[in-house]
Amino acid sequence: MSQPPARPEPVERAPANIPRHVAIIMDGNGRWAKQRGLPRIEGHRRGVETVRTTTFAARDLGVKVLTLYAFSVENWKRPQDEVGGLMTLLEFYLKKELKTFIRDRVRLLTIGRTEELPASVQELLRETIAATKDFHDYTLVLALNYGARTEVIDAAQAYAAAVADGREKLNDRSWETFSRYLYTAELPEPDLVIRTSGESRISNFLLLQAAYAEFVFSPVLWPDFTKDDLAAAIADYAKRERRYGLTSEQLKPPAGVSVSA
Repeated sequence: MSQPPARPEPVERAPANIPRHVAIIMDGNGRWAKQRGLPRIEGHRRGVETVRTTTFAARDLGVKVLTLYAFSVENWKRPQDEVGGLMTLLEFYLKKELKTFIRDRVRLLTIGRTEELPASVQELLRETIAATKDFHDYTLVLALNYGARTEVIDAAQAYAAAVADGREKLNDRSWETFSRYLYTAELPEPDLVIRTSGESRISNFLLLQAAYAEFVFSPVLWPDFTKDDLAAAIADYAKRERRYGLTSEQLKPPAGVSVSA
């Protein structure tokens, strides 16, 4: 990326107790299949169905942006038949959902080194992104060939090029400026990050953007994840006090001052 993208259309703000941006590490497809004596690819197929239901469940619950960790840079190390199966499933998903995205006004975006994906997948992504680019009420982001560390490398390279070209100042040292070179430049930072399957790590996912996010680690395997599970995670989020380095007292409005939603 030679220069930062133009500022995006504003994303409508969700109610205070609803996370505007939810990001999910979809984990547990393989274990789901193993528990049932099925091939791993069957778990991934079932996981694709959960992607669809969760996409619309999140919108129904008031979320404005949903990011799904679909394929990491590390996933290339898996057996080649599994990687090939995942790419085939991604193609199937994109072909099947395009009309639905247009009908329901869902904007699709991607983050990651998508230029390294198979050409057929890249073409479908371009087609879907172009067809949904004017929808701004609800956005689905697929993290594909994504890794937070590679994102930082790519952003630093792009920022250095901008400095060399005179478009940025080397001594700026502001997060706002540097963040414009991340894959997520046109997105709000995640408010809530969910990981399914009971694992309690974030696996190179949105490391910088999630600096102030709330985390929920669900024991549910991804293929079994339902709207009720998502609603429970959001309810947990709603109970938390987000202080951003301040004290609880600083967050309270002065006596006699009302706070509107």
